[in-house]
Amino acid sequence: MRCVRHNEQVSKKIESALKDLIKALKKHGEVMSAPRVPIKQAQKASIRVQTAANAYTEAVHQRTGQPSPFTDLIEPGLDGDTLRSLKSERDAVLKRHNVYIA
Repeated sequence: MRCVRHNEQVSKKIESALKDLIKALKKHGEVMSAPRVPIKQAQKASIRVQTAANAYTEAVHQRTGQPSPFTDLIEPGLDGDTLRSLKSERDAVLKRHNVYIA
């Protein structure tokens, strides 16, 4: 029984984190869609999305052991060489920890 309760609690954490992520994304979209985007509001909205995405990733990892679904997101403004270098570094870290991304 104890494991079932733990899994149910963790599943609730995933649901809660997902709701927070959706809410943060909606707010981000509203801020970024404004005719004039105030820099502080944009930064706060971006940080809220990042925080919510990290919480979601952690909740999913606790439940399933799976790596972040956000690992291959493209960072606008970075050139191809930098992106390849960062991906190589990430892959090396994951390999050291025996985590593989399909």
